Amino acid sequence: MVMRLAYPGAALALLLVFGAGAASAAGPDDVDCSNAMTQSDMTACSQQDYETADVALNAAYRKTMARAQAMDKDLADLGDAMVGAVEALKTAQRAWIAYRDGQCALAGFEARGGSMEPMLVAGCLADLTTKRTDELNTALADR
Repeated sequence: MVMRLAYPGAALALLLVFGAGAASAAGPDDVDCSNAMTQSDMTACSQQDYETADVALNAAYRKTMARAQAMDKDLADLGDAMVGAVEALKTAQRAWIAYRDGQCALAGFEARGGSMEPMLVAGCLADLTTKRTDELNTALADR
């Protein structure tokens, strides 16, 4: 059985209207974050800030892990009680992630259910992630 539209032009009109709207919507790369004016632009910029901070965090974590591994290797000859920097770093990072996620969920409650909530959460994530990156960059820095 072939289905036919009662108004064949209606489907085309809807496609053109919604298709044009989707095509004109600015993606995150199209937003001028130095002059973000709409809530969606500000949210996209906050998310972009978080993603940038997360890349830096991951790089800092890898470097700190390498320092922790070197420390454990250097101290291994002194006995098992002297090693553990790698495990301590993993434990600290897991605890920090739980703290970050909870703290930023709490920050979102300032605008719970509103269009500003995702921006507040992403801004918090960016801020705490940047601070953690600084901490990791100085952890075991003498190694």
